Amino acid sequence: MSYSNIAVIYGSDSSESEVSCRSGEFVASRIDGSVYGIYEIYARFGKWQLVACKDKNSMRITFPEGSRPEVDKNEFAVSVLGRKVRFDYAYIVQHGAPGESGQMEGYLEMLGIPFSTCSSQVSAVAFDKFSCKCQVRDFNVVKCAPDAYIRKGADLEQFCRKVNSSLRYPVFVKPTQAGSSFGVTRVTDPSALASSITYAFSECPGVLVEQSVSGRELTCAAYFDGSKVVALPLIEIVTENEYFDYDAKYNGHSSEICPAPVDDSVRQLVQQTTTAIYSSMGCKGVVRMDFILAEDGLYFLEINTIPGMTSASLVPKMVRTAGIDMTQFLTTIIENS
Repeated sequence: MSYSNIAVIYGSDSSESEVSCRSGEFVASRIDGSVYGIYEIYARFGKWQLVACKDKNSMRITFPEGSRPEVDKNEFAVSVLGRKVRFDYAYIVQHGAPGESGQMEGYLEMLGIPFSTCSSQVSAVAFDKFSCKCQVRDFNVVKCAPDAYIRKGADLEQFCRKVNSSLRYPVFVKPTQAGSSFGVTRVTDPSALASSITYAFSECPGVLVEQSVSGRELTCAAYFDGSKVVALPLIEIVTENEYFDYDAKYNGHSSEICPAPVDDSVRQLVQQTTTAIYSSMGCKGVVRMDFILAEDGLYFLEINTIPGMTSASLVPKMVRTAGIDMTQFLTTIIENS
């Protein structure tokens, strides 16, 4: 194997920090401890601390809050148990900034440390829903719903008039740089548009208003296995709520059917579209993409460059359905990214 000491980085500077911790703990527990030393780093608002560590073929040691070793950012190393450990690979599980936004990747690129996710440039583009959608639209491999974009400080009243004249309701109001449906609102009444945009601004200064598309919600993940880009089995999401919001995602108010009950032609279309976008964007690691299958074709929703990785998350379900051992899957990601 190529690496000795793996830093699993979780926590984030966003509303998704708690979910990120759950994902990071799951990933750390599934990395092959007979091959790698595993060091769990909680990183939030510039404070990076070692939460737990497990040397190769050893027991996991945890550090209580208040006595956690600080990570030396100059060397990407930590002094622990009387010795200095330098990390030679980072598995980033930070939902939201700075992991998904490309900032963490930029830091690691400057140090020359390999990592599990897309490059800083690709991460930054994919993280911003508007920028990502503009790029995917140019690939001409999938439909994109009509939309409008506004930045904080612009004339909100004028923008709402533009939306009302150019888009059909209902619309989705989305912060361009947030995940787990934080700040997202489904708007059916034009009178509620301005307040929904203001609410979305609480997450970030850019907001995308997107015309709703009716259809089946499908998601697919892809990764590079060392020789080719591989698409995992599809999942269909059926929610009890108005849409697949935070409550539906994390509180059991949705069904995630894997493999999705679709025709082979649909499965192939979604998988081929996923791998085409993965390759065209220059993605790395495991990346999940969300779509709506409407009567008039397949619509792109968004890219998740650091998808959820809890035991109940979508990608682990896909991996299990594909018959792949999770530990072996993570080794494939580590050794080929």
